[in-house]
Amino acid sequence: MAQKGVQLDGDIFSCLICQHLLKDQMTFPCGHSYCMSCIETHWDGEDEDEIYSCTQCRQTFTPRPVQDENTMIADLVEELKKTGLQAAPADHCYAGPEDVACDVCTGRKLKACRSCLQCLASYCEKHLQPHYEVAPLKKHKLVEPSKKLQDNVCSRHDEVMKMFCRTDQQSVCDYCLMGDHKGHDTVTAAEERSERQRELGVSRQNIQQRVQDREKDVKLLQQQVEAISRSADEAVEDSEKIFTQLIRLMEKRRSDVKQQVRSQQEAEVSRVRELQEKLEQEITELKRRDADLEELSLTEDHHQFLHNYPSLSPLSESTDSSSIKIRPLRYFEAVTAAVSEVRGKLQDVLRETWRKISQTVTEVDVLLPQPEPKTRAEFLQYSCDITLDPNTAHTQLLLSDGDRKATLMSEEQPYSSHPDRFTDYNQVLSRESLTGRCYWEVERRGEVHVAVAYKDVSRSQSCLDWGFGYNDKSWTLQCFNNSYHFWYDSVHTHVSGPRSSRVGVYLDHRAGILSFYSISETMTLLHRVQTTFTQPLYAALQLYGAPGVTAELC
Repeated sequence: MAQKGVQLDGDIFSCLICQHLLKDQMTFPCGHSYCMSCIETHWDGEDEDEIYSCTQCRQTFTPRPVQDENTMIADLVEELKKTGLQAAPADHCYAGPEDVACDVCTGRKLKACRSCLQCLASYCEKHLQPHYEVAPLKKHKLVEPSKKLQDNVCSRHDEVMKMFCRTDQQSVCDYCLMGDHKGHDTVTAAEERSERQRELGVSRQNIQQRVQDREKDVKLLQQQVEAISRSADEAVEDSEKIFTQLIRLMEKRRSDVKQQVRSQQEAEVSRVRELQEKLEQEITELKRRDADLEELSLTEDHHQFLHNYPSLSPLSESTDSSSIKIRPLRYFEAVTAAVSEVRGKLQDVLRETWRKISQTVTEVDVLLPQPEPKTRAEFLQYSCDITLDPNTAHTQLLLSDGDRKATLMSEEQPYSSHPDRFTDYNQVLSRESLTGRCYWEVERRGEVHVAVAYKDVSRSQSCLDWGFGYNDKSWTLQCFNNSYHFWYDSVHTHVSGPRSSRVGVYLDHRAGILSFYSISETMTLLHRVQTTFTQPLYAALQLYGAPGVTAELC
């Protein structure tokens, strides 16, 4: 056929399994052809469910197909053999850098399709055929192609490791059993694999159960997120409506006050202008009468004077000016005072109700509270990077070491003026606000008050609630050389505990927990506070005593 000019493609007449020219060709009803030995071996390795399929198109056949040779294809294959053509593997059949190569192929190696654990070699389809045809080789264990076959060889005896030593938990060969592992608890690798496989199955069941449990938890948490968001949206919307109504009410009251003041102003001004007009008319009349009298008084003729005098009309009744009173220039100062009084009362109400609102908001807690840390290592997991704020530092405090250390100085420091600065006591706040779970430690030398405070804590002694611990906006542990004292809202609590130069502070803002610890070789609780925090907190320090006292955030 080749001599007649027909160009044959050897790939067309190649077995779809071994990629070589068909041998004892077998054609299926679907039209695909295989070597009989290849397809028989393939089917022998399938599960015994009596359903057989074509490896190319996956069409199934029941019962198992019998040999059905296509004579035309057989003739063409024979012609190819005569002309010396062989079906060449496609490029994708050759092994690449990431593939396992056939150990038997010479030249350019094909991809291995299986690896043999007994031979410790990998084979392509062609060189794998003896494992399907030769009786002793049929018993070998074939696995997916592997580059780690040498891991199954004993490094000491260069023998395949078929056993497993449970005593030493390692694979061993037969020679190992007679040497270092003699008398140990050993089983075949297959037995150990079976046991481990069972354990693996149990572990997978546990993992899958945990996955299901966590998926349920995630679903519940998602529902909680949606419920929280929905509730928050409703609260914000309702609050907006209420505050809008309050604002409208305030606007109306403001308009009413304005209207009443203007109306009263207009009435009073009208009365004043009416009286003013009468007085001006009276002044005009009096001036005219005074002019007539002056003219008469200048008459030299006595008879003429006496003749004209009776003709002068008497003066009209004078306007009553007793109602005119001189008042202060601010006629409506009482209105301003009344409005100011309303403002003060509203501020008091809003301040008190705001605390209630804030406390109500912070009490929204979906998740169960997490347990408090027990060991210093657990506390350190919540350590915070805290620095001191120079804008709050008293002028006799020198900040150093990246604003982590405060030193009490005898002379004032050249800080610029700032409204946040403490002016009467040697105090300073942190830059960072503290929410959630936080932990930090203070290394002190001398008498130091370790505190936390709200941002709006008083800055000067002119206020009645000055100083950390002497108001309801700060909590402080006073660390003296021989004693500890805790203060909050001017209430004193004596604290006992081991003396140390380092104090640890733990804050769980959400749970309302504030704890102070003495840190040495051990960690000892000094004082614990359970409350409700309505604002973010700030770490705070107060240095007391002579110059040279220091406190450093560790």
